[in-house]
Amino acid sequence: MAKRLFDIVCAGIGLLLLSPLLLVVAAWIKLDSRGPVMFRQERVGRFGRTFRIHKFRTMRVDAPALGPQITVGDDARITRSGRWLRASKVDELPQLWDVLRGAMSLVGPRPEVPRYVAMYPAGLRELVLSVRPGITDPASLSFRNESELLAKAADPEREYVEVVMPMKLGLAADYVRNASLLGDIRLILATLGAIKA
Repeated sequence: MAKRLFDIVCAGIGLLLLSPLLLVVAAWIKLDSRGPVMFRQERVGRFGRTFRIHKFRTMRVDAPALGPQITVGDDARITRSGRWLRASKVDELPQLWDVLRGAMSLVGPRPEVPRYVAMYPAGLRELVLSVRPGITDPASLSFRNESELLAKAADPEREYVEVVMPMKLGLAADYVRNASLLGDIRLILATLGAIKA
């Protein structure tokens, strides 16, 4: 209950204070490339229920037809505005709305697309999906430069499935087992510090 109240208060205040920035970013995306301002994608949430995650669009509107669901290195599908939005993590800010509506939490395992969740080992899947997914978590911090890491692999998709995803799952499982409100606050501060860096 305390975590949910914390999420509602922080997400509500965040959306209110950041609304001028959100409007400017929306206008920039619209002027920069053809397509909608928002990117919505099906992700797997708590108890395996799917939901639509919201992000600012950082790729060409036809990106899904041009490549994999993972982003690798200097992906040609990324727009000019998208490069800055991704580097600054501003593209993630619309997820404050997902927190407010109860689909997500500020801190929790990052939600995956159904295709990758289907590959989770059964025990870990049940554990990781027992809580609301979050905007940030330990794996987000550890794999902040995931696309650059995958770019170095001969087969980025295989590298993600066989190496990166299991490591992220392990971090997510550790988070769930040891979750606390104080720990969440520390992770939020660490995330803000990483963005500034």
